Amino acid sequence: MNRQTAILVLGDQLSWQNPALNQVDAEHAVVILAEVGEEATYVRHNRHKIALLFSAMRHFAARLREQGYQVEYITIEQSVPSLLAACEGVVAQWRCERLIVCEPGEYRLRECMQNWPEQLGVPVECLADTRFLASQQDFSDWADGRKQLRMEYFYRDMRKRYRLLMEGDQPEGGKWNYDADNRSGWRGQRDIPPRPEPVVDEMTRDVVETVYRCFPDHPGDLSAFRWAVTHEAAQAELDWFCEHALPAFGTYQDALAEESPWLFHGLISMYLNCGLLDPLPVCEQVEAAYRRGHCSLSAAEGFIRQVLGWREYVRGLYWHHMPDYSKLNALSAMTPLPEWFWTGDTEMRCLSQALKQSLDLGYAHHIQRLMVIGNFALIAGLDVPAVCDWYLGVYVDAYEWVELPNTLGMALFADGGIMASKPYAASGKYIQKQGDHCKACRYDPKKVTGEGACPYNSLYWHFIDRHKDLLSNNPRMGLILGGWRKRSDDDREVVLNWADRTLEQIEAL
Repeated sequence: MNRQTAILVLGDQLSWQNPALNQVDAEHAVVILAEVGEEATYVRHNRHKIALLFSAMRHFAARLREQGYQVEYITIEQSVPSLLAACEGVVAQWRCERLIVCEPGEYRLRECMQNWPEQLGVPVECLADTRFLASQQDFSDWADGRKQLRMEYFYRDMRKRYRLLMEGDQPEGGKWNYDADNRSGWRGQRDIPPRPEPVVDEMTRDVVETVYRCFPDHPGDLSAFRWAVTHEAAQAELDWFCEHALPAFGTYQDALAEESPWLFHGLISMYLNCGLLDPLPVCEQVEAAYRRGHCSLSAAEGFIRQVLGWREYVRGLYWHHMPDYSKLNALSAMTPLPEWFWTGDTEMRCLSQALKQSLDLGYAHHIQRLMVIGNFALIAGLDVPAVCDWYLGVYVDAYEWVELPNTLGMALFADGGIMASKPYAASGKYIQKQGDHCKACRYDPKKVTGEGACPYNSLYWHFIDRHKDLLSNNPRMGLILGGWRKRSDDDREVVLNWADRTLEQIEAL
């Protein structure tokens, strides 16, 4: 028994474009896929995420066998503790002469792999992940010599490179960015199309039962499991979105709605991030919808910017600044994470809705993540590592390369402005503008202090005051700081005292 090459396929690399699969003929390789406890528990991963990956891995293994590959599949019930242990067993069993793997998406795992050749006793070849549209070197070349690494300029270069929404060398419609057209709040203006759910087959049902049994203390209501677990099913989800939701996606992508967790969002980030969809065909399909007149330019541009611009940018930023990036805490935020982050049991309606949805479904759209949950964590000064671990664990699409810059940099401003040009702090007025949660809340978004005052309001001004020296150097914060300083000493003291009281009672909010 001798297959000269072992190929390790990680759970977030389930793509036929995986470079490791293209290195060796099927007859000379054995492919390893492993469900291991270490990867499922280093943070409290949502059971939706675990079930999605385990089921997608099992379906991918079946397709690999159909393509003629020998597959060694290790299930969670086999209690193999780590990916290294899984590889050790297969390499020894098959007397493999080398191991090939596509580079992992998280720094901690890449660091572990540095020692694998010595531990396995065979060469380990770690290949660049060509499934992304910008390599790590591409991003480093773009970043070289720049004082600020702003996504907007990276995005423009990516548009030119891939000829998406372009008229010659100019952007379609004469502008690069139509974000100003995509900020409407939600007041039930139109019907939300009923979204079909992917078929849950026997293999997935078995996985769901296994995940419930093996991960009893993790969040996630798997009775609501609705994720695609094959390439074909993920493509069907994208097709439905382009046909039924894309025309309204741009208009309401920042909206907050009581009646729907999905609204008009794509729900494909989890498939992009685990390999069931590839980014360029996704962008091209959305562009084609615009070209045939099915959606507005602002809808198509807003979607493509998230995939071609934001997704590639955060990955580049992550690898460009790691490992030091994960240790940053520019605002010295250390308030313990409230226990209700794991239950959603807070009387702040917007926050309760976003937290419970995130915990139960493993999903929230970007405004819920940034301007509801992240905003509260920012203005309350919640502990940065705890918040980052929470985001990494809770969301179905979360891997450290995408989660850490979005949370530490964008939401918490803990990188001091490497990523964002200003802190994304806001009072309750913003949340009231974007949706209808405030109508069902015991807190009043118009009140800053006193019984029933929205906690976002006083905490916002508390945040501005305690970081005024740092923020005074930020040109985008000048008007806000100026207005705060013009208020009377007595007025500021009342607000700050109420905010202090709010922070003292944070577990009871």
